[in-house]
Amino acid sequence: METENINNMKGKKNGLIIPGIFVFVFFVYYTVMIMLSPLKMVEEFREQFSYKQSEKNKVDERIFSDSSYLKLYKEKAWLQSKIAMAETDSIYLTINLPDSTVNLEISGVIVHSANIKRQIISKILKNGDEYIISSLLARPFTISNNYSSIPKMPLMIKMAPKDTSEYKPDIIPDTADYEPVNYVMEMENGIVILVYQEEKLNPGDRLHLFGFDLKYRLRNILNAMKSILTFKVPEYHPFIKLRLPRTDSKIIYRALPEHGQIAVYR
Repeated sequence: METENINNMKGKKNGLIIPGIFVFVFFVYYTVMIMLSPLKMVEEFREQFSYKQSEKNKVDERIFSDSSYLKLYKEKAWLQSKIAMAETDSIYLTINLPDSTVNLEISGVIVHSANIKRQIISKILKNGDEYIISSLLARPFTISNNYSSIPKMPLMIKMAPKDTSEYKPDIIPDTADYEPVNYVMEMENGIVILVYQEEKLNPGDRLHLFGFDLKYRLRNILNAMKSILTFKVPEYHPFIKLRLPRTDSKIIYRALPEHGQIAVYR
């Protein structure tokens, strides 16, 4: 009887060891793939935006480490991106991270300006190769997807009058007037811009932001898991996270077209 109990315990231990090893191996595999993700993005940026030497006009590569040249090149990239958007008839957004300002513009004219209260930038964009990142920012970003806590268009409730004598102009406020304003804009080039309202006006605003952010993170984790399970390195999305006043956040989100353009200076 005692021998039988010992054998049963050994069997249970063996039954736990195999799943434990599987979980450990998968955890290591998952960690390695996640670590490779930003490295893959850096390599893609290098292939796409690094300077290509010409056989006829070779350039001394030491210039790409010259601080004066890189400063001028960064300014050129910023202006180049803004000029490309100013040539369109659409409203667009410019984000100046050193000055902590965001501007809605039309044809180079600022129609609305807001101050960035807080900002967090992905290390790839903040500390990456100066020439490569400036080359990336020389082209306007185009929005591919939006995820928001408020509708793109304000929802107004209109009450139909029974007859003309009861008619009154509808002055009913936007139904999202009291909703927290948080949204995510995914760019076609893989960069993500997250805008969260700075104020905590209501007791539930902090919890709402936590839930909104968690939902977006879980969505990304699910996509990463799908890639990993098919033995593919998951996509990495460099991010720019901004905290703006609530009113400004809502104005910017609703003013930008569905596939609007954005220029960034960092």
